[in-house]
Amino acid sequence: MLRKTTNILTNENGAALVIALMMMIMLTLVGLGSIFTSTFEVKLSGNKRGSTNAFYAADSGIQVIMANIANFNLPGQYVDNKYDPFTDPANPNPNPTQATVIMTHIPDQHGSPRGSGFSATHFEFMYYLIDSTGQDQIEFSPVKSACTVEQKVVRLVPTLQGGY
Repeated sequence: MLRKTTNILTNENGAALVIALMMMIMLTLVGLGSIFTSTFEVKLSGNKRGSTNAFYAADSGIQVIMANIANFNLPGQYVDNKYDPFTDPANPNPNPTQATVIMTHIPDQHGSPRGSGFSATHFEFMYYLIDSTGQDQIEFSPVKSACTVEQKVVRLVPTLQGGY
């Protein structure tokens, strides 16, 4: 009986099959890990693309508004000190990015901005806050990214001096 047990332990028939199966299991695990990692990276880059697209849409909304000086001189257009230039039919600005923009006139703030080097005696300063919200523009994305950009704008209006 002892001799039969030792004979089974020293018999190496089928060892290559066991080693080959172990290697196949290891390679399968490495392959599955790389598939999961690459899938995660694709989703991550898609989310980054969506958030970057939303940021640029919001930023271009601000740039379109700032390009037209008439947006900052519209008496009667600001209701409760707020104005949406893209919903105003009289505003010639197109809205190519589908950004939602709200301009807020801040009448309580007076004087020159800090560090501007302008004298408050020669200019009148009008303060505005522009809030622009942009969204990811890709239709097949199930989750849309959104970004809000705020920019404070100061309009300098020269004042008439006594002897001029």
